[in-house]
Amino acid sequence: MKAIRFHNFGTADVLTFEEAPKPTIGANDVLLQVKAAALNHLDLWVRSGDREKNIPLPHIPGSDGAGVIADVGSAVDFLKAGDKVLISPGISCCHCEMCLGGTDNLCRTYHVLGTKEDGTYAEFVKLPATNVLPIPDSLDFNQAAAIPLVFLTAWHMLVGLTKIKPGETVLVHAAGSGVGSAGIQIAKLLGAHVITTSGSEEKLVKAKSLGADEVINYKEKEFVEEVKRLTDKRGVDVVFEHNGGEVFEKSIPALAKGGRLVTCGATADYVGKIDLRYVYAKHLTLFGSFMGTKREMIEVLKFFKRGEGTVQLQPVVDSVYPLEKASDAHKRIEERKNFGKIVLSI
Repeated sequence: MKAIRFHNFGTADVLTFEEAPKPTIGANDVLLQVKAAALNHLDLWVRSGDREKNIPLPHIPGSDGAGVIADVGSAVDFLKAGDKVLISPGISCCHCEMCLGGTDNLCRTYHVLGTKEDGTYAEFVKLPATNVLPIPDSLDFNQAAAIPLVFLTAWHMLVGLTKIKPGETVLVHAAGSGVGSAGIQIAKLLGAHVITTSGSEEKLVKAKSLGADEVINYKEKEFVEEVKRLTDKRGVDVVFEHNGGEVFEKSIPALAKGGRLVTCGATADYVGKIDLRYVYAKHLTLFGSFMGTKREMIEVLKFFKRGEGTVQLQPVVDSVYPLEKASDAHKRIEERKNFGKIVLSI
């Protein structure tokens, strides 16, 4: 099969379009003919080796994808060849107390597809049958591939952990990122007042179109001071954070009393200082969040289905590249040019 692989860790230029062995499936697996694979910041870390070097090489990256089932294992009786599906990218053991209790993202073996085994930048990918779900009506493969990781992550952060309520104010950082564009939509769906940040006026305009009520250009204004101005010095109820470093540090004072901060990543810096005086004096809660559960993936997908001519959530596709141009797609993310998800068409 054709695939994108890297034989050494490094820059986007190590990605090579080449022939690779077609996967062989087991009894509980499916073989998916991939039609579209969406990029995540995680893919850049896997490729560079900055966060993890214990990956067998050569390696096919990619966590998100959608396509058509080409074959099913002998023990799989709930799927068939020809089914159009998207990937639920969180892989777990499916038999420990966490998995059986519905919190599979807390399984000791939990990881994201494409980090330990070959991923979706290929014509075919092997994965457990429990990790595919039907594509919602009206979505094409590119749109479907843009949903799973970011919408699952954002849903778990805002619904599963911080449990935002109608009328609360939520600050969503980095509107142009995949998870940021998902967070804006989910917060608005749940009745929150949404403030979001970006360093690009063009991205802020797009954020408004997704439902953001207030926008802050952090290159022109200090976001903490602007949050205080917009909330009459009260602060926000929830901060949706995935940058780390200075953004994480400054977000603590931006919270109102009883506020919650939830973070799912550290795309800028994984070290962040906390002034504990804010935490205890304002009764703040800090949540760490990693992906979400299979149940939550099913829940969020319901909001992409058409009902009476409307769709409540929408995948945000920035651009589509052919598979062989994966290195160019990686560079677009690194240069922060994208708004939403970049997709590889296969």
